Amino acid sequence: MRAIRAASAALLSAAAVVAAAPTALAGENDHDITSFGFSVTPATIAPGGTVTLKSDGCEVPTVTVTSGVFDTVTLTEGRAGTATVDFDAKAGAQYEITFDCKGERGTTTLTIAQGDTGGNTTGGHDRGMPPGAHKGVKAGYGTAAASGADSEGLGVTEVVTGVLLIAGALGAAVVLTRRRGAGGA
Repeated sequence: MRAIRAASAALLSAAAVVAAAPTALAGENDHDITSFGFSVTPATIAPGGTVTLKSDGCEVPTVTVTSGVFDTVTLTEGRAGTATVDFDAKAGAQYEITFDCKGERGTTTLTIAQGDTGGNTTGGHDRGMPPGAHKGVKAGYGTAAASGADSEGLGVTEVVTGVLLIAGALGAAVVLTRRRGAGGA
């Protein structure tokens, strides 16, 4: 009887998480939905590096781009612009980049690279590695690595998947327990 109660509690918990997941996922990206497009390339950069800023679809001739990691940039007539990231930007940090089109704002993040990015400031390169090659990768982080995020925490998708797997295992245990009890009586 305890197994049935535990399985019921697990299934109810799983149902609550699944019901909340779409709302949580929608809330994470709402601030990025605008009537105009924008981008920062690359999404991860070393301190002192240059990023390309683009915006399209804004009805006014200028878009203002602001961030705490570089000086304000004004994009004109839909042309791309560049910004140099501050040399004192904190490695591993994520900075918010805001694009302003006639008062409508869209944001994205820029990640500052950690450690050695494969190059150096002397103009040469490590003889053991080809120019521009990285010295390693971060593996085992699933969707966090695929999305470019440096956080090691679990996202909503991972939590929901884990809960569903646990609920499925508990449900299978209940079924097997009932079969054994019915077969032995």
